Amino acid sequence: MESSDSVSEETVPYLRPPASCPSEIEPLMAGLLRDLPGYANRVAHRSLGLNEEVAGFGTILVAGRAEFDPLDISTLTFSEGTAASPETIQQVFFTTLERQYTATQFVQLEQYHWLFLTAAEDGWRLALMFSRVAADETLARPPTPPRETSEGIIGQAVRLWLRDCRAGAIYPVEPVEEATVEESTTGR
Repeated sequence: MESSDSVSEETVPYLRPPASCPSEIEPLMAGLLRDLPGYANRVAHRSLGLNEEVAGFGTILVAGRAEFDPLDISTLTFSEGTAASPETIQQVFFTTLERQYTATQFVQLEQYHWLFLTAAEDGWRLALMFSRVAADETLARPPTPPRETSEGIIGQAVRLWLRDCRAGAIYPVEPVEEATVEESTTGR
């Protein structure tokens, strides 16, 4: 005998509508940049712990300003693990704004990222990533040289988001037709 407190599967609402990972780079990056601060902050806290004084990492506030005009990469070599060639690579440039806290103040850092993505049979993969800290005129600090950051906090966050995107476990990036949403929420 079923208790009156139990809920049938048909009445349980979904937390988010069904999603599929975009095959085009622009909508893919729109979703990635929308979700990247949350992913990066979780990666940082898992990797570095909650003690920000020891960790040296603040909080990613926002990611944006995607640019898709590629640079010539014909002279670059990619590792065998990427299964990518310069012809199959999509380049994206974007920025993040990070806030770090000291004992008496906070510092905002803008970082520039050069992302190399490749499309595989099952979806997009991170091939390589470079990052650099922007110049700070108030401190008379020039921009840092680019460094390879595929395994850094932002690189790991990108990789995790792409994994979740391939699994359909992200909030939809592209508009979902109303009929599809209604069918999925009613179980029919």
